[in-house]
Amino acid sequence: MPKLTGKIEVREYDPQWPVLYGREAERLRKLLGEKILALEHVGSTSVPGLAAKPIIDIDLSVENSTDEDAYVPLLTAAGYRLTIREPDWHEHRLLKGPDTDINLHVWTLGSPEARRHKVLRDWLRENEADRSAYGAHKKTLAHRDYAYVYQYNNDKAGLIREILARALAALDG
Repeated sequence: MPKLTGKIEVREYDPQWPVLYGREAERLRKLLGEKILALEHVGSTSVPGLAAKPIIDIDLSVENSTDEDAYVPLLTAAGYRLTIREPDWHEHRLLKGPDTDINLHVWTLGSPEARRHKVLRDWLRENEADRSAYGAHKKTLAHRDYAYVYQYNNDKAGLIREILARALAALDG
């Protein structure tokens, strides 16, 4: 796991982020075609008005994320790099994008984690108080010294759990 070379960068919302997602989604559709069962722009760059690390997070759902032969060679040929394989966490795969800072998360269709990503995104798009609180929290954390990005992610996790609990309660409501 590579160490960070500086502080975590959190920027104000950039309206180019959905444009970058759209370009990448088009590229993925051309590469994978019908193998794509769902494709979503998730993470903070998908929420207008939310400060974020300038990394486009994309959730790609396929029939079976463990069947890497069905998608990894096509993505690798296009410049993606498989960087994380997590068999114990929803069979998650992470590939880094070829020419833009992209995190391509690959899940088996129906993954509960992909659902949580969508629920959180949709809630933050609609809920100004939680969006503002989350953005402020990330900006505060960005001033801390971290050796690894996972430490920053761990420090965000408590607030994310609280916000997600409210979002899920509203859905079940």
